[in-house]
Parts: sequence; structure tokens; C-alpha cells
Amino acid sequence: MQELKSFLQNDWCTGTGTGNTLHDPSTGEAVATASTAGLDLGAALDYARREGGKRLRAMTFAERGEMLTELSKAIHAHRAELLEISTLNTGTTLKDSKFDIDGATGTLAAYGDIGKELGDRTFLLDGEGMQCGRSPRFHGQHIQVPLRGVAIHINAFNFPAWGFAEKLACSFLAGVPVLTKPATSTCLPSYRVAQIVVESGLCPDGAWSFLAGSVGDLLDHVTSQDVVAFTGSANTARRIRSHEQIIAKSVRVNAEADSLNAMVVGPDMKVGSDTWDLFIRELTREMTQKSGQKCTATRRVFLPEALIESAVEALKDSLAEFPAGSAHDESNRMGPLSVPSQFADVVDVLKQLSAESEIAIGSIPTGNGTPCATIEPIVMVNRDPKNSPLVHDLEAFGPAVTLMPYSGDAIEAGELVALGNGCLVATMYSDDIKFTQDLLLELAPWNGRVLLGSKRIADPSTGPGIVLPSLIHGGPGRAGGGLELGGQRGMNLYMQTCAVQGSRPVIEKILG
Repeated sequence: MQELKSFLQNDWCTGTGTGNTLHDPSTGEAVATASTAGLDLGAALDYARREGGKRLRAMTFAERGEMLTELSKAIHAHRAELLEISTLNTGTTLKDSKFDIDGATGTLAAYGDIGKELGDRTFLLDGEGMQCGRSPRFHGQHIQVPLRGVAIHINAFNFPAWGFAEKLACSFLAGVPVLTKPATSTCLPSYRVAQIVVESGLCPDGAWSFLAGSVGDLLDHVTSQDVVAFTGSANTARRIRSHEQIIAKSVRVNAEADSLNAMVVGPDMKVGSDTWDLFIRELTREMTQKSGQKCTATRRVFLPEALIESAVEALKDSLAEFPAGSAHDESNRMGPLSVPSQFADVVDVLKQLSAESEIAIGSIPTGNGTPCATIEPIVMVNRDPKNSPLVHDLEAFGPAVTLMPYSGDAIEAGELVALGNGCLVATMYSDDIKFTQDLLLELAPWNGRVLLGSKRIADPSTGPGIVLPSLIHGGPGRAGGGLELGGQRGMNLYMQTCAVQGSRPVIEKILG
């Protein structure tokens, strides 16, 4: 069984003790162990600040972008191996493994292009300069410069490659060194990528650190110049934000947490139309891709009551094409839950939700999820969403969704979506421009992203579950209140905005 190491202070090191055990979700077999016990994490952060930060800041945006481009190529060169490791430790089918690995390399490449566009500079101008007094010579200009700390990236179990890559791309391009701490249970793919990064020799000394195992006392050593970017549960996000050192040093924390993402079907919808087919196709994908274990997966669907039975029948047909089981069996199009121990939690939530809703497709498993923690797709119907608090509060992090009726009014639909208290993404399906406009303005305050599904994008739509590097990823309220990606916007978390005042000729000469 493989013993995973951490890469700290430019060297591989192993923690003491037995640590945590990683499993193959399809078989329950132990595949690796990881421990951080005994590692000096304070010294590791100091080294990254001192050595990695200095070297990254000396590079221009174009040079950092070229580094990201080459890292993307280096990781892609090991694609076949990484796909096998992903299936082994996360229980994903080949297609879903590609979703994670290719998402990682694609995001790194996209930010490589942004670096090329920003060119041979080491800081950014933020907006236009402005006159600050009666004399035009007294001038002001905002600039953005990289922080002098470390970007601590604590990632979720479901995307061991893409999850860290989207954070790393923004941080590296901004000029801030990274310490990546993936979820231990599925960190085998992350570990192999970490090895590839080190073997490539592309990163300056100290710019890249990797922690395999628990977080330990890492947060005890953060400073005001560090950043913590977290993806995972809302409960863990709250614990991070309330950490004594985080509060004492006013450390920046960006959190992307779980959310009850929604779809709304417009009153103009016709069964069998291109827009209807798009709705069914994308909802099926959101339920089955990575066994529904995505932070962007749809959990709640609101549609006119007259369409509920048609939706159930259409989903029966589409979901039947996704048999679930061991990811090592190529006939299965959906694998098990990525972490076997989550099986009991998901089943418990499904049971609670079924107290408010009827099960229209599938059934709640009665076993214990061993050795293969498989849950078949489950569709529930709730006839009274305004008086059913659990469906807007509990998330079964698996292949489950609840269909609910609404009157067809955009304001009512917006109010129902808002009961989830903030989402990463919402999707609407309608070809009615007025309804689309009205609903968009109701959804926008409660969602980080809104997808307008219509016949016009029936073919090119990527669906709500795909996070694009050019658009922001995050959401308000329960979704964590964070913001990642969004092209150049993703660098804001790792840069300090400073207002510069003085003589206009001097400022323009200094800043260019």
C-alpha cells in the first residue's frame, strides 16, 4: 500500500503515525495512507513566503502565464495514468475522470493565456487615473500588487485535480506561492499531479507546496498577508472563518460551500420542444455526472404543475441509460460515491427528505454501502414547496433531485429559489424573453451564476455543472459568499489594491 508524502520546503517528507487510509470506492480496498503528524507546517509557510513569494514576484505576468501553460502540458502528458488513478481512488467512470483531469489542464491553460495578455508587468493598474484636487497635477491611481504571504488552498474530495488547479492558476498568476491541501480521502490523484509538478521543474523554489493528510495546526501559523481559499461544506467553512488566528490577523478567506442549486422551467415550455429536451438532458447530466457529487449539481427543480408528470416520465427514460455500480465495470455509466463513509449520510438525508416528498423514480438503499457505495438516481416530487423546509435546507450529496410545482409567475419562482439561502448556480429554461428577464433579476441576488437555457443554445450549452475559467465561480449565503475564477477577476483574492496619490507626471512615469 502506497504511503503518500508531502512536499514542503522544497523537499518530500513523510508524517509520523498511521495517518488516514484512502480507499477504492468500488471495492472498499485500502490503496494508500497519508499522515501530516510531526511536520513543521509553520516552517513550511515561512519558507514559501520567503523563497517562493520572492521568486514569483520577480516574474512578469507573461512569465507566470508561460509557467501555467507548461504545467498544463506536463500534467496532460500523464493523462492516461491520471485517469486510472482517479477511477481507483474516487470511484469515477472514465468519462467522469476525464471531466476532472481535463478541467484541471484546461483551466491552467486558460490562465496561461491571460498571463500572456497581461504581458511584461509585475503589477496591475486598477481603472483609470483621476484628478484628486483643484490642480490636475494632484493625481490618483489604483494599483494591484501581489500579497506577501502564502495562498493556502483547502480543497474538496470530489475534484482532486480540477479543484486545486482553478485556485493555483489564479494564485500563481497573481504572484503568490501556493500550499495545496486536498481532501485526504481522495488525494491520490492530487498526489500524483503534485509529483508531476515537482518533476517538471517549472515552479520556482518555494512557490509550490503540497500537504498530504490532515490540516493539522496549519491555520495556527497564518499571517495577515496569507489567503485561505476553501471548498467544501458550509460547516467547515464556518470553522475556518472562526479560527482564532484567522480572526486575529484578519486573514482573507474565500469559501465555496455546498448549495441547493435550482432549475426553473418557464410557463411557456412545451413537452418535446428543443428547450424541453435541453432541460431533461442537462438535469440528467447533473444527477449522474460524478454520481451527483458536484457542488454545482442541481438539487431542486421548479416547474408548472402540469409538467411534473411529463418530467418524471422523461427522466425515467433518460436515467435508465445510466446504470450505476463499480467504476471498474465499463458497462456502468455512473460510479459509486467517492467516499464510502458518505453512504450512510446520504441515505439519512434521503430518508428525511422523503418525509416531505414522494419518491417518483428509484428507491432509498437499504444496505450499508459496502463494498461499493452505489446509489441509483432518485427523483422525488414535493407538492408543497412553500411549506416544506427540509427540501430547501438538506442536501443529499448524491444522484438525487426534487421536482416541485409553482404557478408560472417569475416572482414566485424567484422566492422559491431564494428559500435555499444562496446558490452557486441556477438555471432557467424558457423561450419567453419577458419571463426570462423578470426571473433573471429575481435570481441574480441569490446566485453566483445564472444559465439561461433556451432553444437558441440547445446545442452549444455546457449546462450549469461546468465551471468556466472565464466566468466567476461562487455564490452568496449558504454557497459560501466566495468568488473564484472569472478570468482576471480570480486574481483579486491574492492581490492588494492600493490607492496611489501624488504628482501626475511622477505617477505616470512610475506606473507607466
